[in-house]
Amino acid sequence: MADDQATDARDPEPATATGASPAPGAGGDEARKAGRGGAFVLAAKVFFQLVGFAQQALLPKAIGLAGYGGFSRVFAPVSVVSNVIVFGSTQGVSRAVAGAGDKDREAFRAAYRVNLALGFAIALAFLALSPALAWFQHAPHITRSLMVMSGLLLAYSAYAPLIGYLNGKGQFGRQASLDMIAATLRTSGLVGLGYLFRKQWDDGVLGSAVGAVVAAGLILALALSMTGTGAKPSATDADDPRIPRALPYFIGLAPVMLAQLFTSGLMQADITVLGHFLSAAAPEGNAAPQKLADEWVGVYRACQLFAFLPYQLLFSVTQVLFPMLAKASKEGDQAAVSRLVARGSRLGVLVTGLFASVVVALPASLLGFVYGPDVSARGAATLRVLGLGQASFAIFGLATTVLVSLGRERRAMRLTALALGANLLFGWGLVGRASFGGPQLVAAATATTLSIVAALIYATHTVRREAGAFVPAGTAARVGGLLVALAAAGQLVPRLSKPVTVLACVGVVVTYLLVLVVSGELGPDDLAVVKGVVARRRK
Repeated sequence: MADDQATDARDPEPATATGASPAPGAGGDEARKAGRGGAFVLAAKVFFQLVGFAQQALLPKAIGLAGYGGFSRVFAPVSVVSNVIVFGSTQGVSRAVAGAGDKDREAFRAAYRVNLALGFAIALAFLALSPALAWFQHAPHITRSLMVMSGLLLAYSAYAPLIGYLNGKGQFGRQASLDMIAATLRTSGLVGLGYLFRKQWDDGVLGSAVGAVVAAGLILALALSMTGTGAKPSATDADDPRIPRALPYFIGLAPVMLAQLFTSGLMQADITVLGHFLSAAAPEGNAAPQKLADEWVGVYRACQLFAFLPYQLLFSVTQVLFPMLAKASKEGDQAAVSRLVARGSRLGVLVTGLFASVVVALPASLLGFVYGPDVSARGAATLRVLGLGQASFAIFGLATTVLVSLGRERRAMRLTALALGANLLFGWGLVGRASFGGPQLVAAATATTLSIVAALIYATHTVRREAGAFVPAGTAARVGGLLVALAAAGQLVPRLSKPVTVLACVGVVVTYLLVLVVSGELGPDDLAVVKGVVARRRK
C-alpha cells in the first residue's frame, strides 16, 4: 500500500505497496513500467477488496454469527499489530532495496534480518499478552485463538519484507500475484477450517484462526521461492552506505510503525471497547451470555464492513495526490500546493459522499443483502450512524495524507493519536452507560463518529494552515448536509428485497448527483475534468 495510507481497515492485508515513481528525467520506458506497475497493484487491490468482502459475507455462514463475533474480537488486536508489521516492513525494505543499486541483494538481507527479529519479538509479546487481551474483553473463550494468531504475526513479519523486496525491484507483477494468491488462500483457510472446526469441535473461531496461520505459511513459502533471502555482505561491504545498518535502519523504521499503530488502533478501538462492555453487561439469566455478547459483536462487525467502504474507495485519490503534492512542496511552489490540495480534497469529499450516501440511506437493506434479516434488524440504526462517522474518517485520512505529503509526518501522527484517545474516551463513557445489545452498538458508533468529527475539524484547521487550502467550505456544507438528509430519510425506508436493493442503490446515487448539480456543486467544469481523465486513460 502507499506510503501514506493504512492497510486494509477490515482485514490485515498481507502486503500491498505502490511502486516508487520514476526519477526526474526518467525515460519513456521507465514511465511505462511505472504505469504498468500501478495497474498491477491497483488490480491486486481491487481483487483483495472483492475477496475480503466475500470473506466477511461467508464467515457468519461458516462459523455462525456468534463465531463471527468471537473471531472479530480476535481479529481486532491482531489487525492492529499485523498492520504495523506489514506497513513498516514493506515500506522499509522497499526503500532500502530501491536505493541500493547493484547491492540490492545485500541490502535486502540486512533489512530482512532486522524486520524478522523485530517481528519475532512482537509475535512473542502478543503471545504472552493474549490472556490479558481476552481478560480485558471478559472473553476467556478467545484466549487460544489469540495465541494461535501470534503465529500469523510471525509469518507476516517474514512475508512482508519479501513483498518490499519485489516492490523495491519494480517486480510489480509478482507482487500483485502474491497478494491475490494470499487473499484467496486466507479466505479459503478462514472459511474452510472455520467450518470444519465448528462441525467437529464446536469452535469455529479457533478453526478460522488456524486457517489464517496455515494460509500465511503457504504464501510465505511461495514468496520465499521467488525472492530468497538476499545475499550475505562481503567483508568489503562493511562500510558501504547502501547496505543498511541495523540500528539506523530500526530508528528510521520506528516512526513509520508508530504512526501506523495509531491509525490501526483508531480503526479497531471501538469494537474492542464494545466487546468489553457487551460481555460485562450480558444478561446472567441467559443460558449462553457469552454467545449472546459475541453475536452483538458480530452485528457491529457487519456494520463496519459497509461503513469502511468510503475510506477504502478513497484510496485512488490519495495515490494520485500524494506524489503530486510531494513534488510541488519540494519545489517550493506554494500556489501549486494550495491548488492541488483544494482540488484533491474536494474530489475526495465528492467521492466519499457518493458511496456514503448509499450506506446511510439504505443500511437495513445493505445488511440484509449480505447477512440476512436478523443482522439487518439488529444493526441498521448502528450502520446509519457509523456510516457518517467513517465517511468523516475517510476525509480525516485525506487530511493526514496531505500533511505527510508536505513533510509534516509528526503532525499527522499527533492528529491520529488524538483521534484515537478521543475514541477511547468517548467509547468508554458512552458504551459503558448504554443498555445491553443494540443501544451499546449505537453508543459505540456514536462515540466513533464524535471523536472522528472532532479530529477532522482540528485536522482541517491544521491542513489549511500548512497548505493554504483544504475542502472548500461550500462543498463540505452541501455534501455533509445531503448525507445527513439522506440518513434521516433512510429511516423511513423498510428493508428491501435483494433485487429492489440494487435498484434503490442506483436511485440513491442518481439522487446524490442530481442534488449536487442543482445546488451548483457539480457543473460543466467537473464534466470536462472527467472527460479529460477518460481520454488520457484511453490514450
